[in-house]
Amino acid sequence: MLKQALEEYYQHLRVERVLAKHTLDNYQRDLQKLVSWLDNQQCTSWEQVTPPLLRQYLSQLKHNNLDHRSIQRHLSSIRSFYGFYCFKHPKLQNPTVALHAPKAAQKLPQLLDVDQIAQLLNTTPDDQLLIRDHAILELFYSSGLRLNELSQLDISGIDLDQQQATVIGKGSKTRLVPIGSYACNCINKWLKTRGQLAKQNEPALFVSKQGNRISNRQIQNRVKHFAQLMGITGNLHPHMLRHSFATHLLEGSGDLRAVQELLGHNDISTTQVYTHLDFNHLANVYDSSHPRAKRSKNND
Repeated sequence: MLKQALEEYYQHLRVERVLAKHTLDNYQRDLQKLVSWLDNQQCTSWEQVTPPLLRQYLSQLKHNNLDHRSIQRHLSSIRSFYGFYCFKHPKLQNPTVALHAPKAAQKLPQLLDVDQIAQLLNTTPDDQLLIRDHAILELFYSSGLRLNELSQLDISGIDLDQQQATVIGKGSKTRLVPIGSYACNCINKWLKTRGQLAKQNEPALFVSKQGNRISNRQIQNRVKHFAQLMGITGNLHPHMLRHSFATHLLEGSGDLRAVQELLGHNDISTTQVYTHLDFNHLANVYDSSHPRAKRSKNND
């Protein structure tokens, strides 16, 4: 009974929806795994399958260490089948309607601590490309820019006197960001030598050896190269500097809304990932701020 209905569904996928073989194989693999599990539960018809039973099945997949994307794909396959089956059997209530795949554990962003940032940026290079790279890294950390925001930044978009830059973020939304004094000094130093590389009428702030706007890939490679020169272990990438900017700013201010604005996040829930402050920092804030938290040295 279970397999017969699946064969009709597979025929529907092949003939009417004309799915690619790879996609069809995924559906078959996922649904066959479900059928095997249902057999072990002495479930012999699709009408016997209930939402709690399917939740139990999804939990079993998670228990078997299947990653959340695979579980979501399994659930998508089951939903698709039941959409077909319930169309053929209108009186049957679809048991997948209220189901949700287990959420993935949110990974905390990788970042550099303040000492590592100092190790990375406290340098005075005299090589032309390293002067440019130093300015790029300072700007990433100073203003929390995305990779594409920095690569697309033009000279006309920065105002070193006002220490600010106008960047174009996601959805072509423009925002104003501050530039720290260290970054301003590094950009100023780069501008003095930029003309030796940049082609005539090239508007980009940062250019490659060929004189054109530097690409995202080139920036990624140069950031990694600069980090290696400065003895930073691991795979440093531009977004890690953005993460570091956000975390250090939030630790220093506690102002989540301001960090949201500076990062250009539409939804503050996106910014909340940066609230993973370490307990020592939280304890220090508590001790210094709460009226009843003043602990004597004898109690420490």
